[in-house]
Amino acid sequence: MTAAAVGHHVHVRVLLAPDSFSGTLTAIQAAGAMAAGWSCRAPADVLTQAPLSEGGPGFVDVVEAAVGGTSIGVTVSDPLGRDVPAAVLLVDEGGVLTAYIEAAQAAGLHLLGAGERNPMVTSSYGVGQMMNAALGAGARRMVVALGGTGTNDGGAGLLAALGAGDTTALAAGGAALAALGTGQLDGLGSVIDSLAGVELIAASSEFMPLLGFTGCSAVTSPVKGASAAQSQILERALGRLVGVVEAILPARDDLLTGRPVRIDRLPGAGAGGGLGFALFALGGVHQSAVEAVMRAWEFDDLLVGNDLVVTGQGVLDARSLASGVVGSVAQAALAHAIPTVVLAGQLAVGRRDTMAAGISGAYAIADGGVQVDAAMADPVGTLEARAARLAATWSC
Repeated sequence: MTAAAVGHHVHVRVLLAPDSFSGTLTAIQAAGAMAAGWSCRAPADVLTQAPLSEGGPGFVDVVEAAVGGTSIGVTVSDPLGRDVPAAVLLVDEGGVLTAYIEAAQAAGLHLLGAGERNPMVTSSYGVGQMMNAALGAGARRMVVALGGTGTNDGGAGLLAALGAGDTTALAAGGAALAALGTGQLDGLGSVIDSLAGVELIAASSEFMPLLGFTGCSAVTSPVKGASAAQSQILERALGRLVGVVEAILPARDDLLTGRPVRIDRLPGAGAGGGLGFALFALGGVHQSAVEAVMRAWEFDDLLVGNDLVVTGQGVLDARSLASGVVGSVAQAALAHAIPTVVLAGQLAVGRRDTMAAGISGAYAIADGGVQVDAAMADPVGTLEARAARLAATWSC
């Protein structure tokens, strides 16, 4: 490992870039705990914190930590129509006012009690209200992070809030879309016209299409409270939404093949319970939420001069290696020939998988029931202690 000498001491430069830890620690808290624990063991080391996000709760906080900006508070509807506070982050990026919007602040699963989780009736209306606030503030670019939602309405509620049609029909949840008529979305064209010149980014770590066995109704609606029978109802309802949108909007041809583009089949259309589909219908494009945050941090520049990268999250699994924070960090560090190590609440992948992803070491924070219980009782202290042990192994 490359290290820099200061007097008689040798210090290691470490970049700390974790995701959040499964509802117990935010990414910012996790980075702070890692730094505190590491410094206890290796106080001479130089630590840089760059917490990251996959687009769920905490997305706006880590972007604000990276670039600053101005946060404007708004009151919006939660998935069941109750008022909740939310914030839109406004950042001047090269003369373009960019709004960062966290869909989970309005449509998040965490806003619902265990008995309230029902994607048949939950709506994304509040996300559209946040977009309206951004437009009212003069934003010409919007990055909408789609993770952590408790909705499966294809973004119909979002469209209703923007003025695309009948609010009663569009904002009543996913199941109500089964009876959607073309006339109930008759303002869609006008909304698209009003967004001319506004760049829309659907930021997510989910690349699923809207419909089918790999779509949101099949894959993510059960996590949000849908039964198997309800998932099928939601699938048919979103199919109806697609049909109505296609009847209203002229088909766009693929520039390479010349064939009509089916936006419901685009990667990311199913993200956020179909919020990606709604944003695509409005002319938006998909981007990895992790990449959006890494760009805000100018992550490649941060890597230069560091000797080690430490990342982490609650559960290290195949998906997080493929498209999440851990995999993205490892690939970025590998391009600079910098080793990456991972601290995770649980390891759901083996050594072969982590090595293939460019990870030099992966360590569980807790093993077994007693340690897991202790970690949940004191997540900050547990992560600090594990980071200190990691420093003993990886610091000079």
